[in-house]
Amino acid sequence: MNTATQTFELKPGGKSAGLEAGYFARRNVWDWLFTALVVLGAAWAFSRYSGSMDGYEKGILVGAVPAMVWLGWFWRPLRTLMGVVAALSMLAIWLYQTPAGITDLARADQAFLLKYFISSQSAILWMSMLFFMSTVFYWVGMFTRAGQTFELLGSRLAWVAVTLALVGTMVRWYESHQIGVGIGHIPVSNLYEVFVLFCWMTAAFYLYYEDQYQTRSMGAFVMLVVSAAVGFLLWYTVIREAHAIQPLVPALQSWWMKLHVPANFIGYGTFAIAAMLAFAYLIKQSASESRWYKLAPLWLLGLVLCFEPIVFRQSAAEKGGSYWFVYFGVSALIVATIMFGRRRIAARLPSFEVLDDVMYKAITVGFAFFTIATVLGAFWAAEAWGGYWSWDPKETWALIVWLNYAAWLHMRLMKGLRGTVAAWWALVGLAVTTFAFLGVNMFLSGLHSYGEL
Repeated sequence: MNTATQTFELKPGGKSAGLEAGYFARRNVWDWLFTALVVLGAAWAFSRYSGSMDGYEKGILVGAVPAMVWLGWFWRPLRTLMGVVAALSMLAIWLYQTPAGITDLARADQAFLLKYFISSQSAILWMSMLFFMSTVFYWVGMFTRAGQTFELLGSRLAWVAVTLALVGTMVRWYESHQIGVGIGHIPVSNLYEVFVLFCWMTAAFYLYYEDQYQTRSMGAFVMLVVSAAVGFLLWYTVIREAHAIQPLVPALQSWWMKLHVPANFIGYGTFAIAAMLAFAYLIKQSASESRWYKLAPLWLLGLVLCFEPIVFRQSAAEKGGSYWFVYFGVSALIVATIMFGRRRIAARLPSFEVLDDVMYKAITVGFAFFTIATVLGAFWAAEAWGGYWSWDPKETWALIVWLNYAAWLHMRLMKGLRGTVAAWWALVGLAVTTFAFLGVNMFLSGLHSYGEL
């Protein structure tokens, strides 16, 4: 009889020790206020723009409400980010209106705030500059006594850059719908747009890990890959005028694109984070080494950075031809700085355990989303080309990427993969992923040729 009777010790406030508050019961007034604002914002967007949406887009808008609420509850800094992005995006849309209530895209060169700050192109250019500045501050923090102050500045600038990237994306989405009937689309359709996506997603995921582990020194390495992406974005904008909004090619006129591409780039971004932290791990490990062959990570970085200008070189007559020579010089400076300052860098980096844990978690998130993206891509292929899988070069290399990280996770979970081997594997994984993302477009042809350089 006694075993069937359960007693509870009452805690202050009348709650029993044997009961825990439920998930919703733990929400405070600010959580519910945020929820109400998201619901009201979605309702307003639906009432204002539903005429421009098809059934799938309306479904995505409805589904975005619980997703945004959960994200805001899960990580509270995202609430501020969402609020500021929404406010600046609506301000930009309002500034595009003439006194007669008609949208005029020519106002992008007339209204001060649009011209210099929050038109899509202006916001993305600010994003680019701020990511560069963030990277510089993170690295200055590695070598100065006021390191924490500089790292804090780097972190804050990264937040502002993510904000402006999202504002640029939202405003570009609006601008595309104002150009003409059938032209409007979510801005994830070409290399310019997806590089913006890659930059802010990678930075946002890194900022989450920075907040969770309470260390900012990882940012020096992660922001290197973001800045490299920004460098490519600027070069691509110059030589292709890629910032111009173009109608979608027939193969991209599908609602699958709205899901497949963002999921794919969560994978790319988190894989990049894991690789850069793997690089940091290897630098920390080799800090006390003086033998040249023990500094393989640095020689590898130097080789990659020297090879990149050769891959993207342009003839002297083509616009942007000297860009990669400047890139080469900056890259050489970065490699030399890491080479001669590796002991100080190692002292500033978090422990091997933290680097290893963040690397593992980043790959886990990336693998989950990359798997979802691959499945969605198969459905998209069936709709566009009549078959789920065609062994197109892009599809084949996506499978190679998936198998690479599936093997990494298998070895981690089943065999306890840690340390040097795991770091080198993650670093090589970035090379495989980069070829799947860019190399296929450059050197191979196939059904994805609309994404070629």
